[in-house]
Amino acid sequence: MYKLVVIDLDGTMLNHYGEISKKTKETVKTCIEKGIEIVLASGRPIDSIKSIAEELKLNGYFIAGNGALIYDIQKDNIIYENYIKKEKVLEIIKICEENSIAYNLYTEKVILTTNLKFNVLYYYKENLKKEENKQTNISIVENMYEYVENMENNKFLKITICDENDKIFHSIIKKLKEINGIEVLDVEHMSRKIIKQGTEEIPVEYFYSEISASNVDKWNAIEFLLQKMELKKEEVMAIGDNINDKKMIEEAGMGVAMRGSTPEIIKVAKEVTDTNDNDGVARVLEKYLL
Repeated sequence: MYKLVVIDLDGTMLNHYGEISKKTKETVKTCIEKGIEIVLASGRPIDSIKSIAEELKLNGYFIAGNGALIYDIQKDNIIYENYIKKEKVLEIIKICEENSIAYNLYTEKVILTTNLKFNVLYYYKENLKKEENKQTNISIVENMYEYVENMENNKFLKITICDENDKIFHSIIKKLKEINGIEVLDVEHMSRKIIKQGTEEIPVEYFYSEISASNVDKWNAIEFLLQKMELKKEEVMAIGDNINDKKMIEEAGMGVAMRGSTPEIIKVAKEVTDTNDNDGVARVLEKYLL
């Protein structure tokens, strides 16, 4: 029996509009009533995940920044953290600026960006549908290097790199991989999201990678929770769709990939469920837990 279910958000629990379906909410609620611990694991910052955890009425833990921190919902505090050092952040900003590639910096509470493009544009549009206290905090910064250099809070979760051009994107990723003390996520396929604008649906497509401190991974964070909760990895179900979910899908007792996931994830998963637009999370929870 699986006692802990760890679920990715974008591309997994959330549909292409950034929403959780009624069926998924009801299924999660039933799992909680049966005593199963549901933990969200995302690359998003704290407040962005917290609003989703509230929507699902979760009161345990969630993993932010792809494993850079674990947040205790009930106690309202961080119980585990592994941040990127400021000098590494500045080195990455310099390379991105010199090569005119889009990037965003995630702290615990806010996404810092120089403009509203790609994934940050998606979060911005998502905010328009939410109450102010449930929005993802986004701050547009004119001079990122100078701003970060003068920051007193040095809790940097991750940096995202985005570009529409395959060659430009991969050439910058190659340069970034030469920096010691960081992990650069290998991503080969484009990220695809849909933004609703009135009756119009606008696709947002771009190549995307994430940079974190060394040894930051969702599974490393899960292992911390397993010790705390006195559970075995065989009692864990992990559900995801992208390369940052690979290790947790490989290591969990039941690793589940969404249909349409990156091929590398499909290969390592023990089960492939339906898509995020067709209640894939709810279907696999019903199959194995209910």
